[in-house]
Amino acid sequence: MQRIIQTLKRVIDETDKVLLFLCIAASAFGVLGVTSATHIEAEDGQVFSRSALTMLLAVVAGIVIAVGVSFLDCNIIFKLFPLIGGVCLLLMFATLIFGVGPLERPDAKTWLTLGSSGLYFQPSELLKIGFIITFAMHIELVQDRLTQFKHLVFLCVHAIVPVGLVVLSGDMGSALVFIIIFIVMIFTAGVQMRYFLIGVGGICVAAPFAWYFVLDDIQKNRVLGLFYPDLYEDVLYQQNVGMSAMRNGGIFGKGFLNGDYTNSDIVPEMENDMIYTAIAEEFGLIGCLLVLAILAGISARLVRNAAHTNNNAAAYMCYGMAAMVAGQAIINIGMCLKLLPVIGITLPFLSAGGSSNLCIYLGVGLMLSIYRFNKDHEITNFRYSHIATNYVN
Repeated sequence: MQRIIQTLKRVIDETDKVLLFLCIAASAFGVLGVTSATHIEAEDGQVFSRSALTMLLAVVAGIVIAVGVSFLDCNIIFKLFPLIGGVCLLLMFATLIFGVGPLERPDAKTWLTLGSSGLYFQPSELLKIGFIITFAMHIELVQDRLTQFKHLVFLCVHAIVPVGLVVLSGDMGSALVFIIIFIVMIFTAGVQMRYFLIGVGGICVAAPFAWYFVLDDIQKNRVLGLFYPDLYEDVLYQQNVGMSAMRNGGIFGKGFLNGDYTNSDIVPEMENDMIYTAIAEEFGLIGCLLVLAILAGISARLVRNAAHTNNNAAAYMCYGMAAMVAGQAIINIGMCLKLLPVIGITLPFLSAGGSSNLCIYLGVGLMLSIYRFNKDHEITNFRYSHIATNYVN
């Protein structure tokens, strides 16, 4: 019995309890927000709508997956990176062929239907985790040759593939997230600053091309609406009513299930892209600041773990995961505050969706595995006593 207790204690000690607690706390806010935002859709006598129940189940399953993955040595996962990358790419190619889009964007192909179950899976969410793994290994393999231009080109090609696939599927938001992850990971790998300056120059040159040949009219109008709000009121409707909901919450909020906007289905996609407005109305400024602190804490913890790991690939993975969480949070909240155009990026751990929650907890599981198996261990002072030998002084 004592051995079992010691084993459990060691398992708990080796688990990154801070990271796991912060992720669960963020998901708790998300479940409350989605439950309230979709309460109008719930059947009589039920608290949870289909969307809220799906998210709750995905979060619970995701936590179980994260804990389970944490016991897998991530070094084994690193060795499987070609297989992981191949599976993710095949799913994306399948999405381009067989995928379906949301009702408001039937032209986009972002989801795969799971048989006749009525459930959907978004492969781009899994591709984010797969990209972080494969790109971390790619950097590790060429670490000593990053000063050579050709290897940097290969890294760029590695990033262009997933970006191109999600753009073809109509998911511009995910494409931006991949770019953020790419930039952060090569920066932490020590790529020379002159290449970043060249990249900035390339973006400036490509921007007009993207404006005229990549962005559609709706996307252009969303950008123009930030500068000329009076001329694009229809385009800014979602953000305008979202801001009204946030102001309605005040400092302390209206309380759970008491938001005037949240419970009346006025704000489009409130359970997804605009979940932060639901948090603001029902939990007020205090709730918003707490959510910000939790998300910042998750990102900071991942960066801290990257600095304490003894494996370069593991460190790059931690930085990539931190970039994904922080990047999506900044863009999503910027959209809700009408500082950035709406581009369809969910708020990590808080927005509705089974795919996004399952996949992000898969990533959390990898982070827990890194903490367990690849962290720097302090040297423990110890001494032997009561050792019997055949020799006597």
